[in-house]
Amino acid sequence: MISNALVPELSVADFDKSLDFYTRILSFSVAYKREEEGFAYLTLGEAQLMIDEIGKGRTWQTGDFERPLGRGINLQIEVKSIQPLLANLKENNIPIFLETEEKWYRKGDFEVGNKQFLVQDPDGYLLRFTEDLGERPL
Repeated sequence: MISNALVPELSVADFDKSLDFYTRILSFSVAYKREEEGFAYLTLGEAQLMIDEIGKGRTWQTGDFERPLGRGINLQIEVKSIQPLLANLKENNIPIFLETEEKWYRKGDFEVGNKQFLVQDPDGYLLRFTEDLGERPL
């Protein structure tokens, strides 16, 4: 596995709960983990992120950990299809933050399209899952 140049590390309150959410419900795979530190490196397609339990091992704390964590940021994660994720979230009674929408964004002299939705993880981090709809001229 080659690590991306930028890999977010999310501080989490409960390692087991977060690991279950990301692997069982969102279908991330564990590339490796250090359970004694409450740490896991996760992948989903080409997306990579790390989770690290607060107060276990090293904790990078710049202020109070107050829910929802990660205010002001959302993590865009591109997947082939958002439908399996939506089904898993519904089956597990996890609320959707922003229902599925089709959104087109200007990129130079054309637009790129996403079918997307947003969900919060157990600590409140905002995850935006996108399915590529291609591009079109302006």
